[in-house]
Amino acid sequence: MLALAIALTGCVQTNQTTVSPTENGTSGKKPSVVVSHRVLCDLTEEIAQDTIQLNCLLDPNQDPHTYRSTPSHRKAVETAQLILYGGYDGEPGVEGLIEASNTSAPIVAVFEEAVPNPLEGEAHHHNHNGDHHDHGEKEQVEHSDHEENHAADKGENVPDPHVWHDVQNSIAMVDVIRNQLTEINPDQADLYAENAQQLTSQLDQLDTWVNAQVETIPPGKRKIVTTHDALAYYVNAYGFEAAESLQGLSTEETPSAARVKELVGTIEQAKVPTIFVETTTNSTAIETVAREANVKVSEQKLFVGSLGAANSDTGTYIGMMTHNTCAIAKGLGGTCTPLNAPQLN
Repeated sequence: MLALAIALTGCVQTNQTTVSPTENGTSGKKPSVVVSHRVLCDLTEEIAQDTIQLNCLLDPNQDPHTYRSTPSHRKAVETAQLILYGGYDGEPGVEGLIEASNTSAPIVAVFEEAVPNPLEGEAHHHNHNGDHHDHGEKEQVEHSDHEENHAADKGENVPDPHVWHDVQNSIAMVDVIRNQLTEINPDQADLYAENAQQLTSQLDQLDTWVNAQVETIPPGKRKIVTTHDALAYYVNAYGFEAAESLQGLSTEETPSAARVKELVGTIEQAKVPTIFVETTTNSTAIETVAREANVKVSEQKLFVGSLGAANSDTGTYIGMMTHNTCAIAKGLGGTCTPLNAPQLN
């Protein structure tokens, strides 16, 4: 069983690299750290800055559910001194790569370490006789030994891997990442502690800001409809009334005609003003729902599975969360004021 751990957020992009390892732990230079998810890469970089050789497996805007490994990725894993990935079966290709490797590096599932009692969701949608899912149907459960990895085949509930959409979970991930970096590079312990403290302060401000923007959405309009079931943590944390999606927790699911019809009916009954498309999923099905329900699709796509391009406004965790929150608040009839969080140097 792969080890556990968690991370997620940031605001500066300095030396992230998509895997093409030039230095590793055996070179006597900077320790090589392999990180899977872009959110984890951003948080790791915020804490470590230029003290490590950071290799990110996933590209910006890449769907973690459909990741496939490459020879350079395998080499990076084999030579790493630390491997940080998400967990909760959100990156099956990454987990397979790590399990097949001969690495002796510590392997940490950051999401699992930081959020040991995750929400659960359906791996696949089923017909619910017209009843909508509200966030109360997501239960917090205790994770045990990856038994959920094959539950999707049976249509059972599984841990939801999209933990970073609750900023408090990201704060927990910062602690996990800092501890792991300190283990492999103790000479930088003071720097890591200082950067983690600053980052946590930024995330606390972000969390307060998100709550304030959501509060501008009129009561009765706080219902989010998206392509796949990725925003349950956001819904739970920030006081939304309901969340609906065409797909379950994985973007690889193909929604049935019955599910499309069911979602159209739910939107019409709830009078949802706007539904949202995601950057890492095909928009065809959700646009069909919008036409049949006669509802607007937001012009601002949501970043629910990854971060945006490097050096873009959505290329960091904090930037992604502010973008999503403004898009959701404005789309549902609220307003959005700028976030003025201090930046790390």
